[in-house]
Amino acid sequence: MEATAWFSHKYIMHGFMWRWHKSHHEPREGTFEKNDLFGLVFAIISASFIIIGSMNGIDWRFYFGIGILLYGIAYFLVHDVFVHQRLPLLKKSNNTYFQAMRFAHKVHHKVTTKEGAEAFGFLFVSKKYLNKYRHKN
Repeated sequence: MEATAWFSHKYIMHGFMWRWHKSHHEPREGTFEKNDLFGLVFAIISASFIIIGSMNGIDWRFYFGIGILLYGIAYFLVHDVFVHQRLPLLKKSNNTYFQAMRFAHKVHHKVTTKEGAEAFGFLFVSKKYLNKYRHKN
């Protein structure tokens, strides 16, 4: 799922769907942003796979849908709750991985245009960012 998320973020969200994702690179007004529609789309895809994959017994589509669901939960908890602090949890973590993840995301958000961003991953953090925090703890 990480490779799919990286590809989707770089080539879809920073590509032809920039009109939705752009809101995520701008200061948020209110609770939601247009970028949150991606979560709804992925939830519909996940639910569809789960439903279709369980209609005549359980097949691969059910598990595929569960995988998307679990990745979506991880995304919400790590990206929205931890990185963007939509809920104030783990604000002062000294964990190297968490600090590097936050930093990589800040680097990504420094670019407010469709082109020129880096660090499109989600759970995978490049050594480039990990090394920045590895010897600080």
